[in-house]
Amino acid sequence: MTHAPSGRVLFITGASTGIGAAVARQAAAEGWRVALAARSEDKLRALAAELGDSALPLRCDVTLWEDLERAVAATVERFGRLDAALANAGFTAGTPRYASGDPTPDEWRDMILTNVLGAALTARATLPRLLESRGHFLLVGSVAGRVATPGPYSATKWAISGMADSIRKEVSAQGVRVTNIEPGRVETPFWAEDRRPEGAAFLQDDDVARAVLYVLNQPPHVAVNELLIRPTTQEL
Repeated sequence: MTHAPSGRVLFITGASTGIGAAVARQAAAEGWRVALAARSEDKLRALAAELGDSALPLRCDVTLWEDLERAVAATVERFGRLDAALANAGFTAGTPRYASGDPTPDEWRDMILTNVLGAALTARATLPRLLESRGHFLLVGSVAGRVATPGPYSATKWAISGMADSIRKEVSAQGVRVTNIEPGRVETPFWAEDRRPEGAAFLQDDDVARAVLYVLNQPPHVAVNELLIRPTTQEL
């Protein structure tokens, strides 16, 4: 097992469940200290209790600049530094279609604000510290950000693909690495029985977490800018 030198610090949004929580567990097991940012305080506290002193729970809505600014400041106050950040917070709303009545336009707005503005604000809040540490900024995109699929969720992930490369061009010359993690289908509550593709294969959260840690564990001169990870039999 690789261990983070000198207890490096990783800030994770959407950390209370799913991919974010899986990354937090894997990172803590490899010696990272983790700042856990999410809106669900009960789940955050439970995860932090599981991980012990290496974890800091932070109530944070990524669509609110004040929340992110406060969470990053608390991270640096507690751990003294910031070495990596994972912009993971995001969700999909309702049936993936533009022409249907599900989801409502207000649900679209919440999704777009979380998935796109939330990632941009996470970059804005963490990059000054990552420039100091010559650290690493990661975003969770999707295969739906490479291949268009019905509905606005795919558009938000195309935005993440563009954002990742835009940030890379801004900060790579100053030693900050940028990675877009692009999972295929991941086993989550989104895949209810009525929308689950028949016979489809799924990744697990831990599969994506191992990919994230693989990227973080590369030596400083190596930048994995994109990592596309699908179930073996997924065609899209």
